[in-house]
Formats: sequence, structure tokens, C-alpha cells
Amino acid sequence: MLGVILLSTILLGDTLATSSQHLDEVVVVSRGQSGKRSAKGQAATIDEHLQELNHVELVRRGSYAWEPTVNNMQTERLSTTIDGMKIFYACTDKMDPVTSYVESSNLQSISLSSGLNGNPQATGNIGGAIDLKLRKAGFLHDYESHNSHNFGVNTGYETNGHVQVYGTDLAYASKKFYANGGTFYRHADNYEAGGNRQVDYSQFQKINTFVNCGYRLATNDAIESTLIFDRATDVGYPALNMDVAKAEAIITSLAYKHLFQRSVLESWETKGYYNHIVHIMDDTTRPDVQIHMDMPGKSWTAGFYSMLNAQAKILDMTNNVSLNIDSYYNRLFADMTMYPGGAAPMYMVTWPDVGTLNMGAALTDDIRLSDQSAIHFSGKLSWQHQQLHNEEGYKALSVFFPGMQRQYHQTTGRIAVNYQLSMINGQWCIGAGWGSRAPTVTEAYGYYLNNTFDQYDYIGNPRLKNESAIELNTNFNFTILPSFNFSIDANAFLFSNYIIGQFENRLSAMTVGAEGVKVYGNISHATIANISLSTEWCPTREWRWSAKGSYSTSRDHEGGSLPLIAPLSYQSRLSYAKGALSAQADVKGHARQARFGSKYGETGTPAWTIVSLSASYQFSLKRSSAQHDSANHHRFIIRAGIENVFDRYYTTYSDWCHIPQKGRNIYMNLSFEL
Repeated sequence: MLGVILLSTILLGDTLATSSQHLDEVVVVSRGQSGKRSAKGQAATIDEHLQELNHVELVRRGSYAWEPTVNNMQTERLSTTIDGMKIFYACTDKMDPVTSYVESSNLQSISLSSGLNGNPQATGNIGGAIDLKLRKAGFLHDYESHNSHNFGVNTGYETNGHVQVYGTDLAYASKKFYANGGTFYRHADNYEAGGNRQVDYSQFQKINTFVNCGYRLATNDAIESTLIFDRATDVGYPALNMDVAKAEAIITSLAYKHLFQRSVLESWETKGYYNHIVHIMDDTTRPDVQIHMDMPGKSWTAGFYSMLNAQAKILDMTNNVSLNIDSYYNRLFADMTMYPGGAAPMYMVTWPDVGTLNMGAALTDDIRLSDQSAIHFSGKLSWQHQQLHNEEGYKALSVFFPGMQRQYHQTTGRIAVNYQLSMINGQWCIGAGWGSRAPTVTEAYGYYLNNTFDQYDYIGNPRLKNESAIELNTNFNFTILPSFNFSIDANAFLFSNYIIGQFENRLSAMTVGAEGVKVYGNISHATIANISLSTEWCPTREWRWSAKGSYSTSRDHEGGSLPLIAPLSYQSRLSYAKGALSAQADVKGHARQARFGSKYGETGTPAWTIVSLSASYQFSLKRSSAQHDSANHHRFIIRAGIENVFDRYYTTYSDWCHIPQKGRNIYMNLSFEL
């Protein structure tokens, strides 16, 4: 973990005051808090908020549900949780990352832990961990306060793709009870790339509704519950062969929180949760489909975590200790039915109903050595049991792996330590860690999964070894003048038994148009390294200029490049803020992708640069309240901007099959709160 930042003040999701959390970076989604956020405000998508985080890039298969990567590693090497809850996507083509099942309206913030020093609930997080913090009204802590309520409306429109956004939410808070809920709706038609070139099958629509409630049992005890229903329909994926008829999630949780008084123990939180995901692929709207296919997938997960926080002095050093135990049980099932004209339907199981039971224990300790130095330690040990429940899927895989078992056990773990030294006008961090992960269900048991990135059919391998990595990282932040800040951030991951698809010439492809078959396997070693430089200058109170550049490189066991590694990228932002008005101009781009994973089917992308402009204005109306002899503030925020001002036609290295990005896009969003 690099650049440890204390951000407890903005993590108001903790409705009872609890100990602070150490995170690498946080982007604030909900209104009313300071911190990084998308220029579009609360009308922005989760993907647009994720773009504000360092270390994060997004793999884009369409204009909906982008797959986040951290330190150039995809879902397999990341942990993504919602308020600490484990959720697993239900699409074999990763059309529905976990981040697609929430909305800006029900999120407070998105926190990122880079590398192995993940949050306590994270498992297999070699690249990093993303936790989506839900927005909760919270209890009133001031006993002199009157009950409060809020009502908010968000609406927005974008010209490119005729994107429409409508959202409303309500919140009520008292000393004993709180509740908040709302509904958010988005609709988009096909968008246009630069030069007015329409990108077919890029439409989508989505509705999300949520309720959070809390009840204070006693001064220091409370129970909280959450319900989220999210449903996306008619989702186009121009980079894939199929679209999505329905992606639906039901997410529930019930938590108990307790605060200790006059004790080394600070807080204790236990949460139980359940979620169910249904994902239905659809090719009926595509012309010239040679063989129609039905491809549904299902995922359900039940689990819990229990975390105890304590603070104690040992040898005159302050220790903030957290102990977390967690467990989940997940079932994944997907199948496919092909309908060749004039012949009987062909059926096969692509995820053979795999049940995964995972149990883990994590310990973190923040040790304050002196006023200038501190050590952060974290470690986790997990045990996992997997069982194949589908007889047909088991027999199909047994053809390629005779003697394979129905049940497998894995033990994984991670340990990391960071040292932080504060100096005059600067701060230096250095860290190291080791971690391992078990193969995913796709990597271990997937059956003829077509990958449009390289046009190969993929088969899992139940005999894969666990992948492991050593991480080395450092971060240096220096303030040259009171108004000028400079930082450098670097990390390297040295993999053993790296898991990736390998050519298998003895097998024939099943998908029409596929180049051949790959089987997941371990390669002896691989390396991914990242470095970024950033600077910020504030010549006056109103003006701020920032710039950032980053570079990544990779090597497999034969010296070739791994796929989906970012080329040299850069971003510069000039912003102005005075009173209720703020405005900013952004320039960002990539250099030509000269080093790409040609062995893995990747092709290079040319350099590109785009310019975007945005502005916002906020004003309040004050109204007296006779009931409480106080004043209520009604707040309006108008945001507007132009993305890709010069209508540049471009595609990034992480755009699946090089589908183009949006051309010029003008947007306007309005938020109203009373």
C-alpha cells in the first residue's frame, strides 16, 4: 500500500462513531462531503467516479458496466466488496462486474487499497481492493438536535446517446432511528464516436432502488439493515457477440454494532448478508447470427464478517488493532443452449454449479512509533473448499482432466508491512508484502468460454496451482513551497505460478469464428511494475493546476508483454473556484501502445489526446421554520460540461476489441436538495 491517507472524516457510512480506517485513496460519491469526485456530481455513473482514483483503469466492452482494474490487474486479482459484503458476478464474459449493481444515489464513497495491504474483508487481492461504502443517513449524535429529514432530486441529460438520468431520495434521522431510500433510473441510446460515427449496440437502461435503516438499541448499540434492488435491461455490448436482456441483483444485509467505553476495545461490528444475481445474455437483436444461443448465469452468496477494533499502548507505542473473521458460501452456475437451424438444440454447462466455502481471519495493526514514524501491518489467512454440483459439467471436464475430483481445498494468505516517515515538508513510505490467490471458477472449471479479445475458446484447469506474488512499493510526497506539491509512487509485483490461458492445439474450437482453444495454466513467473508522478500548484486561493503521468511495464516468463497493460498516460487539470462557482479544464491522453501482448492476441493502439471542460454553480435558498425556530437551506447545484471538445475519434488500450470512445458530448445535471 502506498501513500497511506487517513480519511476517517469522510467515511460517514459508520453510523456509530468507530475507529478510523487506513486507505490509499477515496473518491466521494454522495453530496455534502469534501474529497475527490467526478465533475458530473451525483449524476455520474459509478464507472465515471472510479476514473478519479489513482491506480484504477477500466476495461470497456460497451457504454455500461465497465470492469475496473487496479495496478493493471483485472477482476481475478482484485477484491471488490459492497460495504464489506462479498458479491460475485454471474456472467462468464464479465459483462456484470460487482460495481455495476450499485448507483451513485446509494453510495457514500468508493475506497481503494492498492496491492496486498487490503481491507480486512478482502481475499485474493494481489492487485488491490475496492470497497463501495453505502450512503446511510445515520443517527443524530447531538442530543439537543431535532429530528431531521432530507429530500433530494437529481436529473441529467447528455447529448451523445441521449442519456437521461432521473433520481430521487429521502432520508430521516433521529437519535433512535434513521432510514433513507431512493430510486435511480438511467436510459441511453446508441452513442456516437468522434466524427459522428454511430456505435451500434451501445444502448442500455437501468433502475436501482434501495433502503437503509438503523435502530439504536441502547446508547452504544445499534442494528442496521440494507436492501438494494438493481435491474439493467436491453444492455448493448458492441465489443461482444451478444447483448444482455437482463442483469438483476438483490442485495441484503443485517448488521449489529457496539461501541465500548473506558476499555482498550473500541468497537465491534458483525454483519450477515445475502445476495442473488441473475444474468441473461441475448443475441436475438443481432443480425446475421449464425447460431442463436441462450446463455444465462446465476450467482448467489451468503456470508458474514465480524470485526473488533481496539487501541492499546505497548512499550509506549500506540497500537490501533483490528481483528476480522469472515466467511461466505457462493454458488455459480451458467449454461448455454445453441439452436442450429434444422438440427436439435445443443446444450452444455459452462460453469458447473460450483459451490465455494471460504473462511478467513485477518489482523491489522497501525503502530505509532514516534511523532514522525509509523508502521502499518496487515495479514490474512483463508481456507477454501470447492465442490462441483452439476453432474453433466463434471463429466464434460473429466474428458480433458481424467481423474479430476469433485472437491478441492485451497489455503491462501497475504502479509504486508509499510513503514511511514514524516519529514519537514515531506513524507516517505516504503513497503513489502506477499500474497496468494486461488484460481477463479472460470480459470478452474470454465468450459468453452469464448473470449472475443483474442477470439479463442477457453477451458478451465482444475489442476492449477495457487498464484502468488511479492509486492515492493514506495511513495514519496514533497512540498517544495507552501503552494507546490510533488509526489512519486511506484510498485512492482513479482509473480510465481501466474495464471493465464495457453494454446492447446489438440482441441478444436466450438464457437463459430473462434481461432482455436486455450486452456488456463500456470507460467513460472511474470512481472508487473507501475510508476506515477504527480504535482499540484496553487498560485492563488482560486486557481489550482495539477498534472499526473504514469507508466507501466510487464514481462511474462519468456520476456513478452502481458495483455492489457497501460502505456504511458498523462492528465493535466486547471481549475478555478470562487464562492459558488467552480470550473475546470482537463487534458488527458495516452502515448502509442508500443509494447502489447501480441502473444495473447492483443494489438496496439495509437496515441490520443482529448480536452474536456466543465463548470458548476451552487446556490441556496433559506426558509425559516416556525416549528423549530430555525432555518432550512434548500440547495441547488447546476453542473454542465463538454467532453471530448474537439470530437476526437479514439480508442484506448483497454477498450475491448478497440471499440471507439464517445465523441463530443455535452451534458447538464441538476441537483436539488431540501
